[in-house]
Amino acid sequence: MRFVDEAVITVEAGDGGNGVASFRREKFVPFGGPDGGDGGRGGSVYIQADDDTSTLVDYRYTRKFRAERGKNGAGANCAGRGGESVILKVPVGTTIVDTESGDIIGDLVEDGQKVLVAHGGDGGLGNTHFKSSTNRSPRKCTHGIKGEYREIRLELKVLADVGLLGMPNAGKSTFIRAVSAAKPKVADYPFTTMVPNLGVVDADRHRSFVMADIPGLIEGAAEGAGLGIRFLKHLARTRILLHIVDVQPIDGSDPAYNAKAIVEELKKFSPTLAQLPIVLVLNKLDQLTDDTQEEWCNHILEELQWDGPVFKTSGLLEEGTKPVVYYLMDQIEQQRELEDEDPEYAAKMKAFRDQLEAETRAQTIAAKEAYREMRRQQRLAGILAEEEDDEDDDGEDDGEMEVYYVR
Repeated sequence: MRFVDEAVITVEAGDGGNGVASFRREKFVPFGGPDGGDGGRGGSVYIQADDDTSTLVDYRYTRKFRAERGKNGAGANCAGRGGESVILKVPVGTTIVDTESGDIIGDLVEDGQKVLVAHGGDGGLGNTHFKSSTNRSPRKCTHGIKGEYREIRLELKVLADVGLLGMPNAGKSTFIRAVSAAKPKVADYPFTTMVPNLGVVDADRHRSFVMADIPGLIEGAAEGAGLGIRFLKHLARTRILLHIVDVQPIDGSDPAYNAKAIVEELKKFSPTLAQLPIVLVLNKLDQLTDDTQEEWCNHILEELQWDGPVFKTSGLLEEGTKPVVYYLMDQIEQQRELEDEDPEYAAKMKAFRDQLEAETRAQTIAAKEAYREMRRQQRLAGILAEEEDDEDDDGEDDGEMEVYYVR
């Protein structure tokens, strides 16, 4: 199934049914009085998180959703039936944003969590409500209230504890295959991974975390090179970034330069995201001989001036991956314990994540607008070029040789 992580839809709740003006007409009851019923309430629109849904692809093709209108009231004090509500299923990790105001309507992080996005209109009142001591036969009734209408944007971010970061073909997918049951596509060419992949990593019994593999970044990604920064937003909910560095790139480039380029692209996209803890993994050591491994790895670390945690692995041979898993598991558990025991730290982390969410959302929207503008300019340039060619064709013959193309 095609992976879609963003969609814009319109939702409209049902209008309330109208109240009616009716009077009791019965034999031997000359003054029956008003008996008009109320209109039914319009149906509402809800969005619910569902573990069985993994993409927003359905909302790319069906963009308008409307709940049922409430039924009108009737005589004999009969109220109208309420309209059926609509429940839209989305993947866990979906954020709902009002496109007009930019406000976050809801953030669905648990299976079954439900958010009301469009409230159904109340039903109108029948003339029974307007009876008084001075007006025994009111002919007044009210119409139902119009249902709420909204245009909303659905944004899916995968829920993971650890995010993999690195150049294309650095071995990220091979690494996640080595430490989890996930089986993303692996090949010897760049951009093999086109969509995010999730894997559950088991450190020990009852100790596990979720790892996310996203498509690789290249230099200039913030300006739209490669797959651009489209999938970087999926790292916004992670706790730790695992930077995979290919020690022997297939194109012969400098691994230290590549690693620096990735960090710079991360900072350009979101300075807050760049503040997450980063663990460096020097991967594909099987590409080096035993006597050059230590020297080459030290050279990379010196060029990077790296003083953080570093591991040396071979994802293909599954060598050195276990220490990485245990280290990540310990760090994640420490963060969770701190958040549970220290309310001040928990509040600080919540503020940090809120800022990160807002920053990545704004950057993603800005990047999309810039891309659309670039495409528009390209189309305009193409149209202008065609018009200039037509003008040249309409001009007089300037003595050049006439050429006939035969197929």
